[in-house]
Amino acid sequence: MAAKAIFYHAGCPVCVSAEQTVANAIDPSKYEVESVHLGTDKSRIAEAEAAGVKSVPALVIDGAAFHINFGAGIADLK
Repeated sequence: MAAKAIFYHAGCPVCVSAEQTVANAIDPSKYEVESVHLGTDKSRIAEAEAAGVKSVPALVIDGAAFHINFGAGIADLK
């Protein structure tokens, strides 16, 4: 069974580029990747913050947040 990875983004060009490059490069046999658009799904911002996300785009994998480039700060999405 694949572990879960969550790609948090805000739909900005930096986020879209990161999703196409990073999230899609993850081996689907090892990780099930969920993409969460925090601009349209604000109910998940607290979840992202609890996982350590400070800005988007970010990938949370194995309990660690990895920040990819900089599209927007998490506070800007609230």
